[in-house]
Amino acid sequence: MSLSPKLELRQGQSLLMTPQLQQAIKMLQMSNLELTEFVESELERNPLLEHRENADDSGERRSGETSEPAGKQSTEETGDASQSEEGMDLATSTRQRDAENVFDTDAENVFPEAADPAPTPSLENWASAGAGNTTGGGGTDVNLEAFVAAEVSLQNHLMAQLPLAVSDPVKLLVGNHLIDMIDEDGYVRGDFDALGERLGAPMELIEDTLATLQTFEPAGVFARDLAECLTLQLKERNRFDPAIEALLANLHLLGARDLAGLKRACNASDEDLADMIADIKSLEPKPGLKFGKSSLQPVVPDVFVRKRPDGSWLVELNSETLPKVLVNQAYYATVSKTAKDKKDKSYLHGCLQTANWLVKSLDQRARTILKVAREIVKQQDAFLTSGVQYLRPLNLKTVADAIEMHESTVSRVTSNKYMATTRGTFELKYFFTSAIPSSGAGEAHSSEAVRHRIKALIDDEPAAKILSDDKIVDLLKRDGIVIARRTVAKYRESMRIPSSVQRRREKKMPPG
Repeated sequence: MSLSPKLELRQGQSLLMTPQLQQAIKMLQMSNLELTEFVESELERNPLLEHRENADDSGERRSGETSEPAGKQSTEETGDASQSEEGMDLATSTRQRDAENVFDTDAENVFPEAADPAPTPSLENWASAGAGNTTGGGGTDVNLEAFVAAEVSLQNHLMAQLPLAVSDPVKLLVGNHLIDMIDEDGYVRGDFDALGERLGAPMELIEDTLATLQTFEPAGVFARDLAECLTLQLKERNRFDPAIEALLANLHLLGARDLAGLKRACNASDEDLADMIADIKSLEPKPGLKFGKSSLQPVVPDVFVRKRPDGSWLVELNSETLPKVLVNQAYYATVSKTAKDKKDKSYLHGCLQTANWLVKSLDQRARTILKVAREIVKQQDAFLTSGVQYLRPLNLKTVADAIEMHESTVSRVTSNKYMATTRGTFELKYFFTSAIPSSGAGEAHSSEAVRHRIKALIDDEPAAKILSDDKIVDLLKRDGIVIARRTVAKYRESMRIPSSVQRRREKKMPPG
């Protein structure tokens, strides 16, 4: 058998992601600040782009607009999509003639499992890449102090502990708001009644969440007054007893140096009183001061949700966060007439294509965000109307199927985007909660609802018949909730409910 070279022609289809398409996909997951920075860099690079505020009123210099028109559009929760929104999703860009001309390929199901395109070089990447030049003769010295890590703020320190101690999505929401109410001393300030009314959460839930947060480090945080702050620290040291509790109830006597009155109030000897005062002096009255002050960066919502008089929801984009860019066609027409060199013509043509792509991509991004936000509002109408107890189980696939997008597109849209509602401002990803399957043909149950059901069963159990985790599984199955025993144990522990053995021992103990 001899081997000989030969030529073959084969036809095949392949998916090609152009750099422009990769950048358009990346733009979906940019926050409003990141998008503004990206557009500003394009304005500096491309002479055919300009801010809309700088354009002539005559309109002859405009070939397209950014997503500002989409920002002015709105839709009701139950309304049909307008024709101006139809087909503006990246996942369906093959049905758009304009997008096809720009992207050269299909964005449908574009590598949903693949890693995102390489990120824009950051300061850290730049520093590592240029580290080799710091000792070179022609390079300038690098200020190493510029790369020192920023001081950790109290809020960031507490936020890092929150997901480790709380898994319930409802408590996570309340916990986030309580952390926002912390002052620089570590005390929680604000009206809990107003917080409960705004979130639609009962006071018992807020108090229970606060009790969990009061176990965070540093000891003493989330106290409402000095006595509670000192109490939390003493409990953490296992030094809290009735005598020192009486001392904390009479701190005004300690401040007035009325030792005789303190002895009577605490029913303690001189030696015991001196020890208790020494313990009090060793505590930190302002536990939050050991952390740096956080730089306040208010969240700017990308979407506004307002209630109409007829009870439906109005969903609209925040046009203030959307860059307004136009293509200067008049300048292109003038310059292209004077360009005779092939290289110059190629450069101008590339600038025009890039400018048109950016304008269309910004408009497409805005309309896609509006589509996703509208569907989230539709799915979580009960939450917006009645409060956090009514969060529905929701995943990316449900939203993606409803608006005919790919899950990866929805995931990118919900990253770093915020929605302002009557219940507060939330990241879009917050509205996606896990679900517990149903044994029947009914809808799935949210994990939050199952947690509350488990707690209700345990609260109602008689002392003579403590429910084991296996028994709770059986009771939940009767209600149509399919759940594993280990999941019951995980939910029970997340609510800080003891095991059946511990509860049995506690209930057998005599009262008092």
